[in-house]
Amino acid sequence: MRQKQQIISTPVIVLVGPTAIGKTALSLRIAEQFHCEIISMDSMQVYRYMDVGTAKASLEERTQVPHYLIDICDPDEQYNAARFVNDALDAINDIAARGKVPLITGGTGLYLSSLLNGLFTDVPVQESVRLEVRKRYEEKGREAAYAELLQIDAVAAERIHINDTQRLLRGLEIFHSTGIPWSLHLESQQQQQPPISFQHLLVIGLTCERSRLYERIEKRAGIMMKTGLMEEVKKLQKMGFNDQLTSMQAIGYRHAVQYLNGSQPLEETIKELVRDTRRYAKRQMTWFQKQRQLQWYEQDNDAAVLADIQRMIQKAQR
Repeated sequence: MRQKQQIISTPVIVLVGPTAIGKTALSLRIAEQFHCEIISMDSMQVYRYMDVGTAKASLEERTQVPHYLIDICDPDEQYNAARFVNDALDAINDIAARGKVPLITGGTGLYLSSLLNGLFTDVPVQESVRLEVRKRYEEKGREAAYAELLQIDAVAAERIHINDTQRLLRGLEIFHSTGIPWSLHLESQQQQQPPISFQHLLVIGLTCERSRLYERIEKRAGIMMKTGLMEEVKKLQKMGFNDQLTSMQAIGYRHAVQYLNGSQPLEETIKELVRDTRRYAKRQMTWFQKQRQLQWYEQDNDAAVLADIQRMIQKAQR
């Protein structure tokens, strides 16, 4: 983990927004007009073999514009915000060294916050507490663990999906090791961590009416089903990737697993996929709205986005 403040002098563009809002299409247009190379800021697109459910840019699109931080680890590897920041900074430096403009795009709010506001140091956890928390989780189940977290750290619970096993257990471990909620640890560290200094930065947030976004999400779910989500999950299972992996518990994948394991019919699976994706989009917007550097644009207002990028780049070149 990098400890000292780093100064990034090259122009950097960041494009964020909730899932299915159209970031990929706009990022390709930006890249073409401003000679950008794209850095993915997506916690799921880092995984190999997981293409349909993560809505990666196609191979053709990635041939058209170089993409970074896609397909860099296997589904059973752990990937976190600290690793993202290190990888993203390496990519920024590489892109800038070749005279291109880094364009960071994705929907993982924690990664955005870590990149712009600084990383948080890890909170040490006693091994005996870790084992006890995991034993209780196995005995009482996911719902009981989430209810416990909600009681001891409501702020963290609101940010963590009930199926995010890794972070759910982490919140419990930290509280029972330190007596302090995880959210308070993060809050106290935020002021201590030196942020990366971007001298020329434009953070673009895409938004649209909720009803329109929900229509796009429903359409995205249908496309995933038609383009082979179930077949992709079957292949992952045959490759030996356990259904309980953090990657396999992501939206889309856990729904496919439930259907393939016979837990529910396809119609109910699709309905839950759409519902949970809507909830995820709402959580994404909550994360992004906390970023003071972010400038909001309507999803279909490409002209304003491109004009502001042009101004930022011209200012950086003076």
